[in-house]
Amino acid sequence: MLAVKLKDTYKDLDGQKVTMQGWVRTNRGSKKAGFIELNDGSTFSNVQVVYKPEQTADYEAVSKITLGSAIEVTGTLKATPGAKQDYEIQADSVEVLGASDHEYPLQKKRHSFEYLRTIPSVRPRANTYYAMFRLRSVLSMAIHRFFQDRGFVYVHTPIITGNDAEGAGECFTVTTRADDKYDQDFFAKHAQLTVSGQLHVEPFALTYRNVYTFGPTFRAENSNTTRHASEFWMIEPEMAFADLSDNMDVVEDMIKYCINYVLENAPEEMAFFEKAIDKDCINRVKAVAESDFKRMTYTEAIGHLEQAKDQFENQDIFWGMDLQSEHERYICEQVVKGPVFLTDYPKEIKAFYMRENEDGKTVAACDLLVPYVGELVGGSQREERYDVLKKKMDDLGMNEGSLDWYLDLRRFGGCRHSGFGLGFDRMLMYLSGVQNIRDVQPYPRTPRNLIN
Repeated sequence: MLAVKLKDTYKDLDGQKVTMQGWVRTNRGSKKAGFIELNDGSTFSNVQVVYKPEQTADYEAVSKITLGSAIEVTGTLKATPGAKQDYEIQADSVEVLGASDHEYPLQKKRHSFEYLRTIPSVRPRANTYYAMFRLRSVLSMAIHRFFQDRGFVYVHTPIITGNDAEGAGECFTVTTRADDKYDQDFFAKHAQLTVSGQLHVEPFALTYRNVYTFGPTFRAENSNTTRHASEFWMIEPEMAFADLSDNMDVVEDMIKYCINYVLENAPEEMAFFEKAIDKDCINRVKAVAESDFKRMTYTEAIGHLEQAKDQFENQDIFWGMDLQSEHERYICEQVVKGPVFLTDYPKEIKAFYMRENEDGKTVAACDLLVPYVGELVGGSQREERYDVLKKKMDDLGMNEGSLDWYLDLRRFGGCRHSGFGLGFDRMLMYLSGVQNIRDVQPYPRTPRNLIN
């Protein structure tokens, strides 16, 4: 008996006896024949299993197999040219390997995303999540392939750290104590979950030249928006001897590569999202992959926004403001009509480690804006000048003690270097058209929400 999987092709197996294991998606029985939609987890598509009283053992019992049950089917593989599926299995026997209770929460009806988030143990079997979490796997591989093929070294940066890379202070404390006596704590100092791997990956860029980190990061912001989560994954490359322009070149190449990789390696999943979630998602990302990414300074963008301020909910447009999503989308969707890098932001609204420009007012930073979502990637050329960086940290009242090693990089063979961060979950939202970050994560972590 030949054991088969749905992901394989069976052009030469028509008429052969096969066996397949999987889970029941639907089961419709009648006096003359029954039909099971079976999925084995190897691909998005199901296979139809046909069982008949005169052919299938224990026909009555098979007709009562419940949704979600794990089964093994033995039967004849039959080609079905012109039908919805290329083949079906005409069952001789169906064995229940693991029965599903009648209380199985995924019945054959439409369930809301809100409800499905309450049942994370079976949520992956719902079509949207079944497609999403395979897309998540494919996009992960795209990221690694892109950087590995270009000689980048993958670095595992720490999850527990003693510094706040962003300087925002909104971090989760890691402690074994019930008080704040951190000098008596496990690490003998205040420790927290990382908000970024960037600072820790920079020493490796000054060793291997081109490196990247890809892992979880954490923010303790009390935010319940559809775009924020307390735990999310970030891709953070760092490149030595690279200026801001070099940095933007890599961002553009990476985004185009990831889009094309996903379209090639997850076609069924993307077709599902196009049909069920966002009818324009494939055309939208294809247009970006085929575009030349434009470049515009923050100051130029403010000029465009001032001329159109009556169109915005937030009409208080001024140089030095932090742009809102509606402003970013206007720039890329209405002004540029495609992806655009905004560069040279006011230094007051950007992180301390970004290189100060000659004008003394702006920093060599860039944000990639794309239609539909606005900001997708943020990056900068890093401040490699010891005296300039130290003064910025002093002016901000930062605790140098925990970042002496970071300053030392500027003393021990430091050089021009740049990097950026791509929010992995936000990229999944962009590709699929899914609107809520909770619906692209296997186990979303948000304020007052810790299911499973």
